Amino acid sequence: MPKKTILRIFMIAAAAALICVGARAQNEGKPGAEPKGAAAGEMTDRAKILRAAADAMGMLRWSDIGAGATRLPAIDVITTMEIFASGTVYNNGQPAMAEYHAALAYIPPAMRVEITRKGAADAHTIQTVRENYAWNESEIGAGLVPGKGTATPAMPAAKARLLQLWILPYGVVKAAIAAGDKTKVSTANGSTVITFPLSGALAGITVTATLDSKNFIAKVETRSDNPAQANLATETEYSDYADHGEILTDVKSPGHIVEKQAGKPLLDLQVKMVNANDPYLVFPVPQNVKSAAASTSASATGRN
Repeated sequence: MPKKTILRIFMIAAAAALICVGARAQNEGKPGAEPKGAAAGEMTDRAKILRAAADAMGMLRWSDIGAGATRLPAIDVITTMEIFASGTVYNNGQPAMAEYHAALAYIPPAMRVEITRKGAADAHTIQTVRENYAWNESEIGAGLVPGKGTATPAMPAAKARLLQLWILPYGVVKAAIAAGDKTKVSTANGSTVITFPLSGALAGITVTATLDSKNFIAKVETRSDNPAQANLATETEYSDYADHGEILTDVKSPGHIVEKQAGKPLLDLQVKMVNANDPYLVFPVPQNVKSAAASTSASATGRN
């Protein structure tokens, strides 16, 4: 299938699944289209704020087809992305200077984080997640072809890894839109705050995101309803937004990322380059990882 056709399919899928903002804005004021009174006002404010955050980061592209009420809704152009950074990463509380490379996709949700630590025993790690599957790779693509690397199942890490995808600024906007009227908007210390629950594999986790004066997402906090899941309690700060693309795309990304997990430092990164030009990224799940996941699920069902 030609690459342009694949890209068009991705764009249409992203628009249908996630970008309701444009469609909602078009329906405002139509009889029976939206709730009335306070509920309508809350929904309008929520839509405007989420659109402002998406626009600030350059996530949306607007169609010139049609006009007025018939104009097509906005398209979310963030489907895949690569982030290249360097800085300090922490392993069991021990800091190390490192190179960081994250490849990510939102359809389906997946992320591969490759870290090369300087002077560390486990100097090079590749941690991958796709939906409910998590595994470690000895090399990119390990376990897919016989004799090419090793894929080690890491199912217990699936939720924490998947959460990293949705606390990125783009993931926050996508998930807040997907949460619909469960997303709440408030003001704290003069800043706009967005609060919403995650769903699916991450159900039970609440996200609180704070916007800065330019509508960029400056801080993201998560908490789990389950006190035992301390690794799902995160606090991430984003700053120095700019177009960090080697090929400029008007997509703005944070230049500095500082993250804590369970109250302890996890990352302090300076972003060097972001490839937001729809890079071709795939995350096939190795068969041994699928088998391990099925075995884990069967064991859990048996215990219940």
